[in-house]
Amino acid sequence: MISIPIINRVKHYNFKLFQSDLISGLTVGVMIVPQGMAYAMLAGVPPIYGLYGAIVPLFLYAIFGTSHAMAIGPVAISSLLIFAGISEIAVPGSPEFISFVILSGFFIGLLKLLTSIMRLGFLVNFLSKPVIIGFTSAAAIIIAISQVKYVLGVHIPTSSSLLSTIQGLSSEIDNTNVATALVCISGITLMLLLKKLNKKIPGALLVVILSVAVVSLFHLEDYGITIVKEVPKGFPSFLVPNFTIENIRLVMPTVLTVTVISIVESISIAKVWESKYNATQDPKNRYKIDANQELFALGIAKIGGSFFQALPSSGSFTRSAINHESGAKTQISSIITALFVTLVLLFFTPLFYYLPQAILAAIILVSVVGLFEYKEAFSLWKTHRSDFYMLLTSFILTLVVGIKEGVFAGIFLSIIVVVYRLAKPDILVLGKLPNTSHFRCIHRYPEAEQVKNCKIIRFNGQLFFANSDYLKDFIVSVITENSNIKVLIIDASNIHDVDSTGIKMLKEVKELLEAKDIHFYFANTIGSFRDRLHRAGLTQKIVGKNHFMSILEAVEYSQEQIPEQEKTMNNNVVYAISSVTTKF
Repeated sequence: MISIPIINRVKHYNFKLFQSDLISGLTVGVMIVPQGMAYAMLAGVPPIYGLYGAIVPLFLYAIFGTSHAMAIGPVAISSLLIFAGISEIAVPGSPEFISFVILSGFFIGLLKLLTSIMRLGFLVNFLSKPVIIGFTSAAAIIIAISQVKYVLGVHIPTSSSLLSTIQGLSSEIDNTNVATALVCISGITLMLLLKKLNKKIPGALLVVILSVAVVSLFHLEDYGITIVKEVPKGFPSFLVPNFTIENIRLVMPTVLTVTVISIVESISIAKVWESKYNATQDPKNRYKIDANQELFALGIAKIGGSFFQALPSSGSFTRSAINHESGAKTQISSIITALFVTLVLLFFTPLFYYLPQAILAAIILVSVVGLFEYKEAFSLWKTHRSDFYMLLTSFILTLVVGIKEGVFAGIFLSIIVVVYRLAKPDILVLGKLPNTSHFRCIHRYPEAEQVKNCKIIRFNGQLFFANSDYLKDFIVSVITENSNIKVLIIDASNIHDVDSTGIKMLKEVKELLEAKDIHFYFANTIGSFRDRLHRAGLTQKIVGKNHFMSILEAVEYSQEQIPEQEKTMNNNVVYAISSVTTKF
């Protein structure tokens, strides 16, 4: 059910909350002005469109969003993806290019809106976190290298290809403009120093003001430093995107890639700051993120922004962090940020005339450092190698094949991993711990004793068409390699459900075991799984007279069904298959 959260906020709003929101809103405002202009340049459009992207979308998100701290607006990854996609169909910076960017924003918003209405927000969970980290880390490198031409003051063809950019830079390195390089390096150094001194200091804005003053005072443009020049003044005019069937077809690949990444980024950011905010609040003041409501808010924000020439916006981790740390209590802070940007557009854009493009590049370079999550990669290497290899694969693919293709490669890789893990869940062979009633994996607990002539296995996963043959093959291999087996017990404590294919497979296994005179039992069956067995007529046939609430019950019952001489425990029987995962 879609709601308007701001109504409840206004009902309980007071001056104390307004003070907190005012400070945080202005703090984010002074940060989003230079960042918005820089990310517009990254997207291949004039800087003014980045400022347009920080007005209407912020107003609309404040009305419909559920996050107290998330700050939306132009962001690096989305800007690069937009540039990568639209540059294939139009010349960057041209009116046609700008028109395609605005049209993309509308359809990105529409897709988010439809995802929300159809309540498909859960689908973002299927995009693996390691895959996303690999993609964003590679994107950070691509973004950084794409800005080197502004650092050096050289002119090379704009390209989203990492290899093409590197080749262009290598051919122009001798034409480096020293003055431009010094301005950029000075800007980066100053921003990093200010950030280290106090994260709340608006380093980017201070560097912008200082660079404008120095360039205009000493006429540094005469030394080859490229400046922004005229930035249009005033509130963005209402303009309907250029809807044609051909235009829609051309932008749709870009729309799909940006939508996927911006959804994952925005929802992740909203959840991070939900957790951080709630940790400092009494239970009555806490709030919960509604993923579908968030998608609705982000969709409305993009659609509305597209009618006011806004660069497509997403949740920004950096600005959200500043918003939270500055004390934001509600989304009123976003409205204050939007009002601040509006004032800048109405009265202060002429001051940006002498702003060096090298400073905008410096802002981007400082901002993308946080996207390169090398610490997470090291952590995964130590704790979960398979996730590390997923991260590495996504990272390499994005660098090699390109930013846009990297998104689809990441989606494909995530799907493959999900399918593989569903198709091949853990199957463990269990044994009884001496002097206890507990049964544990024989690989993790070498002292666990297997019951003579009895195999006990645990299947960890939902039993359905994708993995039913996997379980059947495992059972067949067990009884083939152990001809003395008289009892097979499946610990079903982790089987939450079974489909028709799984039921059919169990019937086939039952018939196979009966033909070999092997008793077949389940223990620890969960209600939903037991109901399926009952409806399929397998409860009495497999379980027998009693439902076994524990493995021990099943073992004791099974021992009554085989000859007296075979009831003893055998300490020497050890069964192992190398493919079995050794988990608890």
